[in-house]
Amino acid sequence: MNFLEERILKDGIVKKGNVLKVDSFLNHQIDISLLEKMGAEFKKRFANKEVTKILTIESSGIGIACIVARYFNVPVLFAKKTQSLNVDGDKYFADVYSYTHKCMNHVFVSKKYISPNEKVLIIDDFLANGAALLGLTEIVRQAGAEVSGIGIAIEKGFQDGGKIIREKGFQLESIAIVDSMDSASGKIEFRKQ
Repeated sequence: MNFLEERILKDGIVKKGNVLKVDSFLNHQIDISLLEKMGAEFKKRFANKEVTKILTIESSGIGIACIVARYFNVPVLFAKKTQSLNVDGDKYFADVYSYTHKCMNHVFVSKKYISPNEKVLIIDDFLANGAALLGLTEIVRQAGAEVSGIGIAIEKGFQDGGKIIREKGFQLESIAIVDSMDSASGKIEFRKQ
């Protein structure tokens, strides 16, 4: 059992509807020492890959992406979900359905921050159905850049996202893969890696 699996068992809460609540340490209140371990782990798993930029989607992936970027010594870029006055110029767009919020997000990245020569490592907190990752890989494709790999903190292995991403040929590395969880008992089973 790895450090993230141990933390999920200690502080994660299984809710109805296949929801794994990890907001006490990962996506609301953030345990930086845990993120440091994740950064080191992703650096190890993608050590043989060239990485010039980290890409994530707002907002829960940003913290993890920033720590990972320190290990690769590269900038972080995140896809925005809403237009703001400080983002101008041409953009790459993708539609991403949020299963958490039950809505479609029209996410974008400014074209001036991702170029065709980029080697992009995509980082996010959760992988369930793969919609966010497919959107991010589409943005990288539009830019003519290359996806060096995809790093996920927690993958819901009982949903299709991991299978879809791996079948597309991407190197997908998930620190914890949940194979099953039960809200009645609170039991969580992890895939052996």
